[in-house]
Amino acid sequence: MKGILTALISLISISAFSQYKISVIAPQYKQGIAYLTYHMGKNLNLQDSGVVNNKGQVVFSGSKKLPGGIYSIVFPGKAFTSDFFVDKAQQIKISLADTLKPQDIVIEGSPENVLFEKYQKFIATKGPDIQRARQNFMTAKTAADSVKFEKEFNVLNNEISEYRNSIIKNNPESMMAALLLAMKESPYPTKVAVTRQDSIDNYNFYKSHYWDGITFMDDRIVRTPFFIPKFERYYRDVMPQSSDSIIKDIDYKLLLARSAPELYKFMLNWFTDEYINPKYMGQDAIFVHLFNKYHSKGLTPWLNEKQMEIITRRAYMQMANLIGEPASNLTLLDSTGKVRELYSLKSPYTVVIFWDPNCGHCKEELPRIDSVYRANWKKKGVKIYAVLTENHIPEWVNYIKKHDLGEWTHVYQSEEMAEAEKKSNAASYRQLYDVTQTPTVYLLDADKRIIGKKLTWEQINDLLEVKEKSKNTNEK
Repeated sequence: MKGILTALISLISISAFSQYKISVIAPQYKQGIAYLTYHMGKNLNLQDSGVVNNKGQVVFSGSKKLPGGIYSIVFPGKAFTSDFFVDKAQQIKISLADTLKPQDIVIEGSPENVLFEKYQKFIATKGPDIQRARQNFMTAKTAADSVKFEKEFNVLNNEISEYRNSIIKNNPESMMAALLLAMKESPYPTKVAVTRQDSIDNYNFYKSHYWDGITFMDDRIVRTPFFIPKFERYYRDVMPQSSDSIIKDIDYKLLLARSAPELYKFMLNWFTDEYINPKYMGQDAIFVHLFNKYHSKGLTPWLNEKQMEIITRRAYMQMANLIGEPASNLTLLDSTGKVRELYSLKSPYTVVIFWDPNCGHCKEELPRIDSVYRANWKKKGVKIYAVLTENHIPEWVNYIKKHDLGEWTHVYQSEEMAEAEKKSNAASYRQLYDVTQTPTVYLLDADKRIIGKKLTWEQINDLLEVKEKSKNTNEK
């Protein structure tokens, strides 16, 4: 009796352990390592690996179910791959008699792959015909031939579209339907743009229909080649690049994805990577928002301690210097030991520069900044508050004299001040102004609110011109 119970428990344990089992046979392979991978955008990511025996057999299995998506077997030598679907069915057998005839693949135990096989065979039949029609149209020598081949192409293209739509209609919950919807191009507006409002209407139409048919509550779409490029294009090219617009859109998409943990994880990771060091000034507000609403609330449990440390440190470096917010006051010493506060400078604009006389880039930039200051900024009432970032006092004093920068307010932090700051656990100016390199340059308005940061002198000049034009317009 004991032996029967032990055997029964053993069978139950094995069954519980193998939540997925992908058995593959490809007789032309007699040895080597095969890989179970999944598509994610342009990449194949590793899920599992196995040794191929002398009969060409390899088995992949695991204790957790595979997330749904498009998977691929990468055979020994990595010269050939074979795609298949994984969804609810997780006990799948794949037979491939000849890698030169991938269309002859046989997949058992997965209804999803029946649809996939039928679709592949249909496309394999129609594909050459539509390519031939396209080539004939491109090389047509008469108007009659052009009309003929264009009609032929359109007929074939419509047949493919109708076939895809029939799969979506008749199998709406299938992986194949999710894939075809992810592949689908967004509809383009047909309205001819004559006025500026027409262009705006066309843009709004395209944007509002961009995600037609795609739900953000389906994990499966993230493990396909098509979703991620579409997703990246949306946030980089389609969405307005203002922080407020992107934040609103992100929150809505992440709310939808709460029931799709794989998709939610992908999107939050992507948003974090995209905006931790943003391409456009002011978009660091997006990263700070992500930290405050998601990371700091424990909603990214998959991140390890080191990753959370990096994200937290970066967020705190950015929180104090967001565009439109008041800049932190600085209380530092000039070369005579006199205290000079940033907020004591009364001017319509203040340029704050963090620099070091031994920095090669600073040596090039500061004379240029002084030249444009004397030629243009000074008459606009601009004042410059320049902070020494390293304790190079003699070189600092010599550089100021040599380049005649006496009209600027030059300050530094003494060692005693830095030590007192550290003991009181106060934020340093490096953290308050996100000073990770030199020179780092900010532009502040009359109320010491941040207009721009990490700017070149050309960008400051452009910002000042825009501000002055806006000011003059408002005064009229």
